[in-house]
Amino acid sequence: MEPIKLSPAYKDYLWGGTKLKTEYGKQSDLDIVAESWELSTHKDGQSIVASGADKGKTLSAYIAEHGEDILGANAKKFDYFPILIKFIDAKDNLSIQVHPDDAYALKNEGEYGKTEMWYILEAEEGASLYYGFNREITREEYQQKIEDNTILDVLNKVAVEKGDVFFIKSGTVHAIGKGIVICEIQQNSNTTYRVYDYDRRDAQGNPRQLHVAKALEVSTLGPADTENGSKPETNCGGYTDKVLSSCNYFTVHRLKIQSSAALRTDTTSFRSLIITEGNAVLTMGETILSVTKGDSIFLPAQDADYTIEGTCEVILSYV
Repeated sequence: MEPIKLSPAYKDYLWGGTKLKTEYGKQSDLDIVAESWELSTHKDGQSIVASGADKGKTLSAYIAEHGEDILGANAKKFDYFPILIKFIDAKDNLSIQVHPDDAYALKNEGEYGKTEMWYILEAEEGASLYYGFNREITREEYQQKIEDNTILDVLNKVAVEKGDVFFIKSGTVHAIGKGIVICEIQQNSNTTYRVYDYDRRDAQGNPRQLHVAKALEVSTLGPADTENGSKPETNCGGYTDKVLSSCNYFTVHRLKIQSSAALRTDTTSFRSLIITEGNAVLTMGETILSVTKGDSIFLPAQDADYTIEGTCEVILSYV
């Protein structure tokens, strides 16, 4: 089966900017593009097939037509398409928030929880994010800090730069700060509990909804894990390969291609390729795709070789 390009669903949240349009080639009538959902079958925003014989179909329709074998054997342990991949452009600070685990989300929201990973694509000078607490904290103190608007005092504030990696396990209180663009790989869920939102208002002038009671139930009350992409980079001749994150829900590699990469798919999982820098040509069988910064490619699970020739950076994800 041929690899396909995908076009994303767009979100115009109030904290977003325009970099996804101006620097990542996203075409949208929205003035603000806060997020582009590059690989998604979620009901809140589906990717659309943008190349090949299935052009114009939603990713869900494409999978339904070709059968779930194209997702691979590892995907069969999930009763839903397992991951969702986004670009996020934070012109302003995102809310302080937390995501539930699978058990809580299924019981209370009717969908799975959300563990995610961030790869920092851009960070303005002085940019930072919040990642867990800076110390152990009781639930009572946590609630009090929310109520008196001093929650930032007990959060772990981390300065960031391009190339940093953060693994955000469900239950970790977190927030992306202004001036950051990321690629996010996450469970296929859109459940978010806002803890604090800087008293911002929506388009109608109303305070944005908070979800404090649920956040108190699901938050991990201490410092976050610090695994964060510490694995070594492997020189493969023509490209380097670094595992950014691996968990029960996804595995993510960063490929830096200097000239060419000879790669292979198999029947264990589909592959997602997100081009984050540069330009290249992807060849798989008789299919040749020109790819550039911002492109999203879906490779069905199968035993097949493919090559990427050019100078580019690729985020490769699978389950």
